[in-house]
Amino acid sequence: MDKRKCLLLGEYTHPRFHPLQGVDKQITHVLNELMTVQCTENKKMMLAENLGSYDLCIAYNELWNESVSPQQASGLLSYVSGGGGLIVVHTGLSLANRYELAQLIGAKFTGHPPYTPLQFRVLAHDHDIMEGVEDFALEEEPYRYEFDPFTEKTVLMEYEADGETWPAAWCHSYGLGRVVYLMPGHHEPSFRHPEVRKLLLQAATWAARIPHVQ
Repeated sequence: MDKRKCLLLGEYTHPRFHPLQGVDKQITHVLNELMTVQCTENKKMMLAENLGSYDLCIAYNELWNESVSPQQASGLLSYVSGGGGLIVVHTGLSLANRYELAQLIGAKFTGHPPYTPLQFRVLAHDHDIMEGVEDFALEEEPYRYEFDPFTEKTVLMEYEADGETWPAAWCHSYGLGRVVYLMPGHHEPSFRHPEVRKLLLQAATWAARIPHVQ
């Protein structure tokens, strides 16, 4: 049987804050036994004819000052609604600059205080993505968001900062597909944390509908 395929999107050439270099190696390593990971900064890979052959798409795009084209947005929407899996990690939330993709992801970015130590707490203990994941501490950018009121999300995890709690991961179905957002992932060290690695692996298994092996 051919190995499943994952497309990882990000920025190599002109990243402002979140280069894909290094992060690509960590994600590839985490998913190694599950699927082959192809890494690219070519946003044309979001077109429907290019996405179709992948079981999973992971978005680590950095598009704070631009939006993807209508054709690329449409490709991602049709891919997920047709049954594809999408994991949006940290800076990938910038895709929500397009309102269609804000609804697909379930939220849009509103800003963040400075990088700081954060406490992450598991909420949905019985969800497949969170199986065996423990509460953990990690230095991260505390992303804040405005939720889309139309999406029925399961908030998987929250973080605490300045006495307030914010969602740190959520998931939902979109058409026939599945979407996961993971807030941790500011830079390569975030992906070395054992709980983040477990989260990513189990999110990929769930989003791509890979049968659970006991």
